[in-house]
Amino acid sequence: MTLFTKILQGQIPGNIVYQDDVCFAIRDINPQAPVHVLLIPKKEIPSMNELSAEDNALMGHLMKKVSEIAKAEGIDQNGYRLIVNNGSHAGQTVSHIHLHIIGGRALGWPPG
Repeated sequence: MTLFTKILQGQIPGNIVYQDDVCFAIRDINPQAPVHVLLIPKKEIPSMNELSAEDNALMGHLMKKVSEIAKAEGIDQNGYRLIVNNGSHAGQTVSHIHLHIIGGRALGWPPG
């Protein structure tokens, strides 16, 4: 069971800002911008490398929810960044796919 599943099940605290039958979103505990929300599928998938064809609808659902969460957080008009870290060199620290929705200020490029 991953850290994210433990948050979802209430075993450890987390600030859940959105939830449906497929996914949930929490505020990042180490935010990199004024808005930093993690969108997480309820299905535990360790990394992008483990996605299968059966996960196509799930990933499409997540992508659609990004804009809805951005709007609810008030960052849809000025812009936001969507990040998926995959593997240790990319900074993935929890082996459970999650999307970072980051905004609320101008973001530099290149990242990292």
